[in-house]
Amino acid sequence: MALISKSKDDPSEQAEPSQRPVFSRKNQDAVRRLTWEIASISVHLEELRYFWAKALGISGPQWMILMAISDLDKGDGVPVNAVAKMLHVDSSFVTTQSKLLEKKGFMRRKPAPEDARVVRMSLTDKTYKQLATLAAQQDDIHDFIFEEFEEQELVAFTDKLAALKGRIEKACMKVALGI
Repeated sequence: MALISKSKDDPSEQAEPSQRPVFSRKNQDAVRRLTWEIASISVHLEELRYFWAKALGISGPQWMILMAISDLDKGDGVPVNAVAKMLHVDSSFVTTQSKLLEKKGFMRRKPAPEDARVVRMSLTDKTYKQLATLAAQQDDIHDFIFEEFEEQELVAFTDKLAALKGRIEKACMKVALGI
C-alpha cells in the first residue's frame, strides 16, 4: 500500500504514519482508471488541436505556440522561455517553430527593449483574424464538452486538476532523482 501526497501543504504530512490516509486496493483501481481517462482525454485534445491547426495550415505544436502567446500576451509580447515553460518544451523548440510561424506571417519576433537577448513574440493581425473565424466553432465545441459543469464546478474541478498536475510533476522529479 502506498501513501498519498507528501507535500508540506498536506496536513497528513504532519500526522503520525498510522494516521496518514492509505490507498486501498479499490482506490488503486480508481487511480488506474483516472490515469487512463486522463490519457484518453489528452489524446482527444490532441486531435482537436490538430483539427484547429490544420484549418490554419500549421502543425499541432505550432497551434499550441500560437495559443500560448494568445493567452500570455498582455500587449508587449511574450518571451520564448515563458511559452516554452507553459508548453513544457525546450526553448530551442519554441525558437525554431516561432521562426517558421513568423515566415508564414502568424507572428512577430522582436528583441525585448530591456535585454536584446530576450525575444518577445506576438501574434499578427492576420492571425487574430484567422482565430476569429474559428472562434464560433470552438465556442460550440467547448459548450458541448463542458455542458455538464456549472462555472463553480468547473473552477473547482480545474483547481483539483492543477493540484494533481503539481503532485505529478513532483513525483516525476522524485523518480528522476531516484527518491
